[in-house]
Amino acid sequence: MPKPVPLHYGKYYHIFNRGNNRENIFIEERNYHYFLRLYAKHIVPVADTYAYCLLRNHFHFLVRIKTMEEQELTGLEDLSALPRKPSQQFSNLFNAYARAFNKAYQRTGALFQRPFGRTEITSDAHFVQLVTYIHQNPQKHGFVSDFRTWPYSSYQALLSARPTHLQRDDVLAWFQGVDHFEDVHRYEVDEHKVAPLVPDDFD
Repeated sequence: MPKPVPLHYGKYYHIFNRGNNRENIFIEERNYHYFLRLYAKHIVPVADTYAYCLLRNHFHFLVRIKTMEEQELTGLEDLSALPRKPSQQFSNLFNAYARAFNKAYQRTGALFQRPFGRTEITSDAHFVQLVTYIHQNPQKHGFVSDFRTWPYSSYQALLSARPTHLQRDDVLAWFQGVDHFEDVHRYEVDEHKVAPLVPDDFD
């Protein structure tokens, strides 16, 4: 991976990582659910999440790091207790998951590749392309024939009316509504357009 950019408050990022030596980081269904519970604990208080996908040996998230003022409004009264670098929250997530994973499967050593990948997202077009790319990833890698059936992504949650930590209204606004959201997802993302957002050697 290229040298990581620092995470700044109020900015949008594609966050991604994979297993060390490309090994699987999710083996059973319960692993996916546990990772998302840890994500809610460590990341939801400090970042808005717009899209995600968990695959067997890697994952993708599209997030916006909340400002310090926004974090205070979410109930984090003691802001001095937060790490000075927003990236530390992601490291805490990965470390917590790795400890539990290693214990469950009697393994030792690093589980995730370091440092974790991140690219800043700065244009509206990139938002739409990246959300679609993230959702189509399971089909791209041959895990399913139709990415809509993959249970560990945000695609279905963005279309439902159920409560969610996702910024559903913002995502659908980027796509100009549900109908256009579904229409755009019917077409494979142009790899050349999404290339600046995803390192060539990542997937």
